[in-house]
Amino acid sequence: MVFFLVTLMMTSLSMCKSAEWTAVSGGLLTIQTSSNSPFPHPDRAHGHDYNDIHFSFEEHYNDSSVAIFIPDHFAQTEAVNLVFYFHGWGNNIQKSIEKFELLQQFSDSKTNAVFVFPQGPKNASDSFGGRLEEPQIFKALVEDVLVFLHQEKKTKTLEHGKIILAGHSGAYRVISSILNRGGVTENVSEVYLFDALYGQVENYTHWMDKYEGRLINVTTPNGGTMRNSVDLMDDLDDWGLPNQRIEKDTVSVEELKSVGITSIFTTLGHSEVINPFFKFSLMSSGLQKLD
Repeated sequence: MVFFLVTLMMTSLSMCKSAEWTAVSGGLLTIQTSSNSPFPHPDRAHGHDYNDIHFSFEEHYNDSSVAIFIPDHFAQTEAVNLVFYFHGWGNNIQKSIEKFELLQQFSDSKTNAVFVFPQGPKNASDSFGGRLEEPQIFKALVEDVLVFLHQEKKTKTLEHGKIILAGHSGAYRVISSILNRGGVTENVSEVYLFDALYGQVENYTHWMDKYEGRLINVTTPNGGTMRNSVDLMDDLDDWGLPNQRIEKDTVSVEELKSVGITSIFTTLGHSEVINPFFKFSLMSSGLQKLD
C-alpha cells in the first residue's frame, strides 16, 4: 500500500491548514493526532510492566495517532456514520491495517461510513484504554474527527449518525469503557468483538438490553474468550433476549442479519477471526450500503 511507502506528517485534528491525504486501494487515508486520543495518559507516564517486561512510555504510550479512512464510495449525508476500530496486544495502526487488510475489508463492505482507528498501547501487552476510559472523552474524540472532516471539506455536516465499535483481543476493555461512559452510548448501534470477550461482560449486556445494541461476538477455542461467550449466551437466554449461536468458521451475511445478537464459535486461531469477519459484519450492519 502507498500509505506504508510514504512518511505521513502527523498533524492535529483541530488544525486549519489542509491535511495530507494518501490515496490507497479503495479510498483516501490520513493520519492525524488528537488531544482526545487514548495516549499519552498519566497512568502510563512511567510505562507499564507485564510478565517482567517493561514497556516504556516513549516507545509504547506516547503516540496520539488517529487513522481516518474515507472509502471511494462514501456519499455525504445529513449525519456521518463512523466505524471505530481498536487493536489488541502487541499491535499498532500500521501493523493491524496491513495484517488484517482492514481498509480493504471496509471498502469491500460498501458501508457508507468513515473508518477511524485510534492508536492504543503501541506494541505492548496491555489492554488499558487510556483517556478513552474517562467520561465523555470518546464523545470529544468523535467531535474532533467530525470537525476535522468538515474543515477538510470531506463532509458537509458536524453531526454524527450511528457509530459502530469493533476490536480485537484486548480491545474489549476500551470498547466496554466507551459503552459505559463514552458520552454517546445511545448512538452506538453495533459492536463487533473478534476473540475479545475477556471481561467487562456486564457493560456489554447493559448496552444490549437498554439500547437494543447489536453484537457480533467471534470466539476461538484457545483464545481465552470461550467461557465468557458461553456464559453470555446463557444470560441472554435467561433474560429472554433473542440471540443465535453459530458453530462454524464461515458465515453468510444473511445469517448475521437474521438475529441482532450473534455468537460465532470457530475453530480458528486468535488472529484469524478478523478477516473476513470484519467485512461480513459490516455488510450485515444497519448502515447504508453503496455500490
